[in-house]
Amino acid sequence: MDQPRFAQSFLREMATLRERTGPRTVTSIFLGGGTPSLMQPQTVGALLDGIAKYWSVADNIEVSLEANPTSVEADRFRGYRAAGVNRVSLGVQALNDRDLKRLGRLHSVAEAKVAIGLAREIFPRLSFDLIYARPDQTIADWNAELREAVALAADHLSLYQLTIEEGTQFYNLWKAGKLTTPEPDHAAALYEETQRVTAELGLPAYEISNHAVAGRESQHNLVYWRYGEYVGVGPGAHGRFRENGTRTVTITEKHPETWVDKVEASGHGIIEEEYLTAEQEGDEFLMMGLRLKEGVDLNRYQKLTGHGLNPQRLEQLLEQKLLELRDERFLRATPDGALLLNTLVAELTA
Repeated sequence: MDQPRFAQSFLREMATLRERTGPRTVTSIFLGGGTPSLMQPQTVGALLDGIAKYWSVADNIEVSLEANPTSVEADRFRGYRAAGVNRVSLGVQALNDRDLKRLGRLHSVAEAKVAIGLAREIFPRLSFDLIYARPDQTIADWNAELREAVALAADHLSLYQLTIEEGTQFYNLWKAGKLTTPEPDHAAALYEETQRVTAELGLPAYEISNHAVAGRESQHNLVYWRYGEYVGVGPGAHGRFRENGTRTVTITEKHPETWVDKVEASGHGIIEEEYLTAEQEGDEFLMMGLRLKEGVDLNRYQKLTGHGLNPQRLEQLLEQKLLELRDERFLRATPDGALLLNTLVAELTA
């Protein structure tokens, strides 16, 4: 990969988006999707300098970088730290080698632990992800793995339930009969064990799949879930920001070389744009915000859509103890409701 050429394209797309967003303050940066840890540290430095050139940057900015345990080198990690990265997120996925193979991962547990150790030594903050509800996984197995993960991670974990979605590697493995998913009741029991153990060990859930020590939540992810604004720069990036009073969605070309060609030709690689209606904004606001432990502000929903939620439907869900109100205006899912989130949002927005 011609990294200087790619870096120039990132800067060019930033300049185009800056014209559209106007002056803003950037509070978090996430270098993710694919394998950003294959970038040279000087490329990362060039991107961060570009962001500071086009927008204001908050003093306490969180700069996260996703890395695969297979592409970890101490010198490269130190280079990223020197460039300005202060948080790393590692794609670990399992702490036993049999399941890593089943999930199609190329790293071993030993490699993952080396990467975690280096990250803890070099960066102020670390997170890594695990997948549960894996084939043949018992509650006792998951309990032990969770406890080991909390000890390794220190302040943040992302814990996702294995889901089979068309177009993903997991779907291909499932289709080939190499991956099975547990019965719904067992998956729910594993989810409940996840909540119990992480809360006991001081990393309670602040979002359906994310757990942190108080004050160590991912600021970038909170922007998504609190329905904030962000620009998406680079191949396959999604952005959502207000433009002329309307929330605009942008999606860029996925294929890296094609994206570069597009940027060089027209200043950006955006291939899809959508302008959301008030109703669409309300639906997205609920879908994102109900994932959070803090829930959603009903006053903000009213402001976005021009109306409140259907009172009869809301009352039913409150009576069924799937939703609860806090301080009369913050609506959040109960532990039972969290297991039925898509259904709840469908009910509220029907």
